[in-house]
Parts: sequence; C-alpha cells; structure tokens
Amino acid sequence: MNRNVMVVDDDHSIRITLKAILEAGGFDAIAVEGGEGCLEELAKGFHGVIIMDIMMPGMDGWATIGEVVEQGFLEGNLILMLTGKYPPNAKVDSLAGNLIYYMTKPFDAKELVATVDRYCSLLEDCEVSSGSTKP
Repeated sequence: MNRNVMVVDDDHSIRITLKAILEAGGFDAIAVEGGEGCLEELAKGFHGVIIMDIMMPGMDGWATIGEVVEQGFLEGNLILMLTGKYPPNAKVDSLAGNLIYYMTKPFDAKELVATVDRYCSLLEDCEVSSGSTKP
C-alpha cells in the first residue's frame, strides 16, 4: 500500500511535528519548505497524499496547487489543505476539484492520521481499479 505523505509548510516546527506524527502513524513522510520543493519532489516521481499549507511566502499553496495541476502532477496524488485561516477563502471554490479535504491549524493529530490513512487507501483503490498497480 502506498503510504507516502509529503508535508509542504514554510514553518519548520510544523514540518517536523507533522512528519513525526505521520511516521509514528506508519506513513513514509517527507517534509519540504514550500511550493518549489513540492514541485521538485513531484518531478522526481512522488505519489501519495500531499498536506499543503496555504499561507507560505513566495509560492503559496494556491499557486503550488495550480502548478501541480498545470504540470500534470495531480494523477496519483491527493491534496489535503492545512490552513491557519478559517473558513478558507473563495479560492477553495475555484480549486475544489483538486482538493480532497481541508483542516485548520491547530489540528488534531489523531484526526490527521485517520484522514491521511483514508486517503492513502483511496489512492490505492484508484490505482487498482485503473490497473496501474501489480496484484
């Protein structure tokens, strides 16, 4: 089962905390500082759940999601938005088809692990139904 998770957040402490929580939950987690790092990992072939912060300097989460879609990196990936803003602004509506869920900071660690687990299972089900994985 694909248990890959990428944490994209400009806050070092959040990246480290999320990575530790996810690894304790049995996931293979990587953490990158921003949108550029996310795109680099996707270009290297990352597939899994992406936990995307929205408010980041430089390339924010919205711009990053737009690039993920434009560069064709959405297939095999699901994006979970993590935001300090509630409710998310109108940009959610325009990109809703590319997001599966959003959580607000502060987040509940158990809820996060359970949500990521569900989406890893969903990715696996999609891969099996499309025939892109071996039995």
